[in-house]
Amino acid sequence: MRYELTDNEWFAIEPMLPNKPRGVPRRAGVWAKLMSALAGAHDAAVQMIDTSIVRVHQHGACITRNPRQSMGRSRGGLTSKIHAVVDGNGLPPVRLALSPGEAHDVRLAGKLLSRLKFGSRLLADRGYDADWIRELAMKKGAWANIPPKSNRSDPICFSPYLYRARNQVERFFNRIKQCRRVATRYDRLAANYLAFVQLASIRLWLRLNESAS
Repeated sequence: MRYELTDNEWFAIEPMLPNKPRGVPRRAGVWAKLMSALAGAHDAAVQMIDTSIVRVHQHGACITRNPRQSMGRSRGGLTSKIHAVVDGNGLPPVRLALSPGEAHDVRLAGKLLSRLKFGSRLLADRGYDADWIRELAMKKGAWANIPPKSNRSDPICFSPYLYRARNQVERFFNRIKQCRRVATRYDRLAANYLAFVQLASIRLWLRLNESAS
């Protein structure tokens, strides 16, 4: 992963990486902790949830029968799905997760939205229009601004004006997919692929901080 970063990006995160001698097990959860550390001070008044499908390369497809590796069949063939919660600028302040490509978008919503901040606004497309998601946001002291499905009978409060900002989460996926190892999954293990998704997200933060300094 050292060569996935520029020198300036590496120097920024190197002090936060664990310094362990050789002979110990490989680092686990480092990028998730680092992403949380970089985003911890950010005030996420607006949070957005969405998913994006990625194709699994044939070199990473030899353990497809193991459901723990987040691979599945969909229209595009063998795929994985990235679940993400980002802030109003399209940066990842909360969490990322993986599922098989055919899994429903709301499958991991409960886990990803567990850190909703009090007073925040949650933006999502109508695929997330479920009573339990709205109730979860309410319990967290947040407001879910989600367009209603056509079959919803009870009226809800929805602002089309605020919803226009939701395209930031789509831009987030476009930016991290500029990394070839994110746009196509070559890794057999879900943990290894998720680490690269996290690394691509960390780079967004590093570039933002570098441009602001």
